[in-house]
Amino acid sequence: MNLQDVAQAIRDARENIILIYAFNSTGKTRLSVAYKDLTKDGDGNHAGVYFNAFSEDIFVWENDDYNDNAEMRLEIRPSSLGRFHSLLNEDNIREKLKPYKPHYDFRFEIDEASDTSTIEAVVFIEDGGETPIKISRGEERIFVWCFFLALFEVEGWADIQSGHFFIDDPVTSLDDHNLFVTAFTIYDLIEQQFADRKIIITTHHIGLFSVLFDCLLKGEKADKFKKSTKPLILSGARGDLSLETHRTDVFLYHLRLLQILTAAQEAGEVKAHHFVLLRQVLENVASFLGTGRIGHVLEKI
Repeated sequence: MNLQDVAQAIRDARENIILIYAFNSTGKTRLSVAYKDLTKDGDGNHAGVYFNAFSEDIFVWENDDYNDNAEMRLEIRPSSLGRFHSLLNEDNIREKLKPYKPHYDFRFEIDEASDTSTIEAVVFIEDGGETPIKISRGEERIFVWCFFLALFEVEGWADIQSGHFFIDDPVTSLDDHNLFVTAFTIYDLIEQQFADRKIIITTHHIGLFSVLFDCLLKGEKADKFKKSTKPLILSGARGDLSLETHRTDVFLYHLRLLQILTAAQEAGEVKAHHFVLLRQVLENVASFLGTGRIGHVLEKI
């Protein structure tokens, strides 16, 4: 399969909730682009809305190094979404941020020359303070995710491009606590929207995959979601991909690595990157044994 084949398989799936696990560099972001292109109408209009690496790239730090960081801010590059900014305010974002319990506040800086009140930048400040601060990478990722959660609700975007949500890995740089919070914001979004549109979630993070898998297929409301959920594993490399159905009770990262290594060995197709995967397996085993030494594991083997 290639990316277009995978996109077509997702589109053809009768289930409305598509949960995909894939290693980094497998092509998840490119898959979101392939799906976008596949689902455009005859006039080139988008059928759905997306959160992916392109979404995050709209936000860029201006550190104001030449002015001792006095005007430090997170700038928002011009994009097709700018016309919807006038429908957002700080409170929309604060509401989405509440589950994360942030230790900062923020304000929008509006482009006064814009006819649509485009948000030009975000200035972060400590609670009760006025001096601009720089938040951590994890906090930034959470803020951007919440910005898009709020944007999903404005009129004229997600309600018009209502065919699907495609969400690609919103948990980069997050610690375990915030990963769980993010998982449940996605779960809430699924519960609100899955009856009316397709929702595709791709991730390299086994924790996010497992939490959503358990909630949708084994949780308190599983009866509502089971028939509509299709968990998949995307594997392979550029242009040579496979999409496998996954419905077993447990998905463990190290067992998946062992499956990949065994398949490569049996097919006589061991490549350089398989030795990287082998090292990860050995490190996991060493950590489990409490030694922290790969050499100890190799000696026991």
